[in-house]
Amino acid sequence: MTIAITRKISSRFNECEITHIDRTPIDLDIARTQHNEYIYALAALGCEVIELPEETELPDSVFVEDTAFILPEVAVITRPGADSRRPETESIVRALSAYLPLVHVSEPATVDGGDVLVLGKNIYIGLSTRSNQTAIDQLQHLLNDHGYKVTGVQMHDCLHLKTAVTRVDDDTLLINKNWVDTHHFDSFKLIDVDASEPFAANCLPVNGSIIYPTSFPQTRARLEAHGCKIIPVTVDELAKAEGAVTCCSLII
Repeated sequence: MTIAITRKISSRFNECEITHIDRTPIDLDIARTQHNEYIYALAALGCEVIELPEETELPDSVFVEDTAFILPEVAVITRPGADSRRPETESIVRALSAYLPLVHVSEPATVDGGDVLVLGKNIYIGLSTRSNQTAIDQLQHLLNDHGYKVTGVQMHDCLHLKTAVTRVDDDTLLINKNWVDTHHFDSFKLIDVDASEPFAANCLPVNGSIIYPTSFPQTRARLEAHGCKIIPVTVDELAKAEGAVTCCSLII
């Protein structure tokens, strides 16, 4: 069974943290409709979806990916880089503790789950405004006994590492080479985003298919040419909060 943990959108979603894009008004009703479409896509792909209740006072809390990342052996509870987001981990601890042992990133380390790209036994952490070198060192210590190697990746002009590169399958990554140091990924087949779609590098593989935004048709065509089965979702209202398809779930 594949489990997907999600969370309802906060009524204060318009107060979300914004870093690399201009703030524009978010239509809360449309955002919630799009989030429900995303949940339906997860369920259609065989996930048991656990939807946590709205955290009214936590505007960014729909983006559960930033609070943890999942490994076969443990779930790692992060320490988000934005002060306003750190309380989001409390309910995630309760949700994940039923499924996996937990390990915790602690002060002074900061890391958002959106900066964490797990490729087998290699874990890449984007050195961003949200994630620091202390977190990389701490994670190496926490996960060393499980055989993981944790590496920092230089990036720029985007919020998280997974804005710039995500896993398509065991051998393939989707990438915007303009935003990330690519030499770490030389052993992978790289699918470049279309030049007209710089934000198109975020995709979510689930049970043999790819959940992918409708906003990026040119890059979608490249994924389909690779043989990917695409499950399209409309998430442009969520993108106004710097959200993407990996951001809204924790997949176990």
